[in-house]
Amino acid sequence: MGAAVIAVSISQSLGFGSVLGYIIAGLLIGPWGLNLISNSEDILHFSEIGVVLLLFIIGLGMKPARLWALRKSIFGLGATQVTITTLLLAVLAAVLVDSWVTAVVVGFGLSLSSTAFALQLMMERRKLASPYGRSALRILLFQDLAAIPALVIIPIIAVTELGSSADILKDILSTVATLAAFWLFARFLLRPMLRFVAAARIHEIFISAALLLVLGSALLMQAIGVSMALGAFLAGVLVADSEYRYQLESDIEPFKGLLLGLFFMAVGMTANLGLLTVEPAALVLIALAIVLCKGALLFSIARLVKLNNAQALLLAVYLCQGGEFGFILFTLSARHGLMSVELSELLIMAITLSMMMTPVLLYLVERLMKKSTVTEQLPNYDVIDAQEPKVIIAGFGRFGQIVSRLIRTQKIRFTAIEIDPGRVDFIRQLGSKIYYGDASQKQLLDTAGTSKAEIFVLAIGDIGTSLKIAAMVKRHYPDIRLFARARTRRHEMRLRELGADVIIRDTLLSSMHLAEQVLRSMGLSVEKAAYVKERFYRHDAETLDKQIAYLADQERLMQSQREALMELETLFAEDEMNFPEEEIHSR
Repeated sequence: MGAAVIAVSISQSLGFGSVLGYIIAGLLIGPWGLNLISNSEDILHFSEIGVVLLLFIIGLGMKPARLWALRKSIFGLGATQVTITTLLLAVLAAVLVDSWVTAVVVGFGLSLSSTAFALQLMMERRKLASPYGRSALRILLFQDLAAIPALVIIPIIAVTELGSSADILKDILSTVATLAAFWLFARFLLRPMLRFVAAARIHEIFISAALLLVLGSALLMQAIGVSMALGAFLAGVLVADSEYRYQLESDIEPFKGLLLGLFFMAVGMTANLGLLTVEPAALVLIALAIVLCKGALLFSIARLVKLNNAQALLLAVYLCQGGEFGFILFTLSARHGLMSVELSELLIMAITLSMMMTPVLLYLVERLMKKSTVTEQLPNYDVIDAQEPKVIIAGFGRFGQIVSRLIRTQKIRFTAIEIDPGRVDFIRQLGSKIYYGDASQKQLLDTAGTSKAEIFVLAIGDIGTSLKIAAMVKRHYPDIRLFARARTRRHEMRLRELGADVIIRDTLLSSMHLAEQVLRSMGLSVEKAAYVKERFYRHDAETLDKQIAYLADQERLMQSQREALMELETLFAEDEMNFPEEEIHSR
C-alpha cells in the first residue's frame, strides 16, 4: 500500500496514469528491486481475482440482447483485429519457435490487449463515451470472448498421447454438463436466492452474497479445469437481466479496483528484469513489435470505421500493449509443453514492457495533439455549494432544461448537474445555475444536498446511466421522491422495478396530444377526444404494470403486447356501445 500510494501519486501527477505507477511500485519492492516482497508469484495468483471481478462486471454489461444488437461492430471490429494481428505476429514468431502451433499461440496471445489496462486509462481520462472509446470497448469485448475458449482449447491441443483422447472427451462432457447445471441454477434459482438475501436488508450480507457468487462461480470453473475468468464472466451474463445488476456492480466495484491495482503491482513484482541483461535486444524487439504492429493495424481498422486521424491514433495507443490474458495463456502453454519456460518468461516480460510503454506513448500523443488540435482534456468537476435545494435535476439537456424553467418560475430552489462540459458552459452564459459533474457518483450527490431535497428529477437520456442512478438514489436516499424520464417502454418498466415514483416517457405525452388534435380535426368533439386520450393513457399504464413480470421473457412480452392491443380495441368498442357521446360528455 505504501509503495502504491507513493508511486501511483507521482505517476498520476506526471500525467502517466495510475497503471504505470502500480507496475513501477511492483518493480521497486519486488525481487528485482529492493526485494521487500519475495512471494510475488503467490501475490500474482491471488491478485488475479481482480481480473476475475473485472470479467464479472464486463459480463453484467453484456446482456444477450445487447450482444446481438452490437454483434456487427463487436465481431466485425474485434475479429478483424484479432485475426490479422494473430497472423502477422505468428509469422514473426516463427523465427523464434519450431512449431506452427506454438507460433499461432504466440501470435494470438500477443494480439490480445489488456482490458484492465486500457479501460483504466480511458476511465481516468473519461474517454469511454468518446467514439474511439466505444470502438475500443467493442474490440476489448471480443478479445475477452475470444480468450475464454482459448483457455479451454490449449490443454486439449497440447495432448500428444492417443490413449488420453478418451480422457479429453470425458473432460469435455464434464465441462459441458457443469456449464449446463450452472446455467440452470442461475436461470431458475439465483434470482430467488438474491431476493431472499436482499429481503434481510443487511448491506454487508448482500455484499457477501455478491462476492460468493463471483468467487464461487470462478472456483467452480477452476475445479473442472476451466479458467476462473470464464466462471465469473458467465455469472455476470446470467444476472445481467436481473433487478440486482446495478447493486451487484456497485458492491463489487471497490474490490475490483483494489485487486486490479494489486494485480498490476504483481505484474511488476514478477517481471524477470534479469532478461534485460541476458537478452535485452530480443526483449526490446518483441515489445516494439507488439506495440508497432498492433498500433498500425488498429489505426488502419479505426480509419475503416470512419474515425478521424486523431481518434484512430488514440484508439491505437490505448490498445497497442499486450494483455493480462497473455500472461495466463503463455504460462498455461509452458505448463502443457507448447513452449519452453524461457520463451514464456521472455514473452511475459515483453508484454510487461509494452504495458509500461503505453502510458508514455499516450502522454506524448496527447501532448502532440494539444499543440495541433483542440485539447482532449476535460475540466475538473465543479465544487457544489448548493444550499439545501428542494429539487435535484440530473441531466440538463432539452428535457431537464424545460423542467428547470417551470420550477424556476415558482422560485423553487434546485441544483442541476450535467456531465457535458460544453453544455454547462453554454447554459451558464444564459445565466442558469448548473454544475459540471457526474450524477452517478454518490459523493457528488451528497455534496449537492440530495439527502435534504424533496424531489430528484432524473432527466438523463442514456438508459444504462439512468438505471444506475435510479438504483443508487432509491437505495441511498429512500425518503426522496424520484421523478424519471424514460426513453422506451422497456426503460420505463425497469425504472418501475427500481421504484421510481413518477415516470414520463419521452414521446408519450407529446404524441398523445398530437393524436388528440388529429381526432378533433376528424370530427370528434373536444370532450370525446380528451376521453379517448385519457382512456388510452390509463390502459397503457395498467399494461406496463402487468408486463413488468415478463421483462426477461421477450416472447411472453410480445404476446402480452398483442393481448393489450386487442383489449384496448375491445374497451373502446364497449365504450361506443355503452356510453353515447352525450354520456361521455357528461362524464
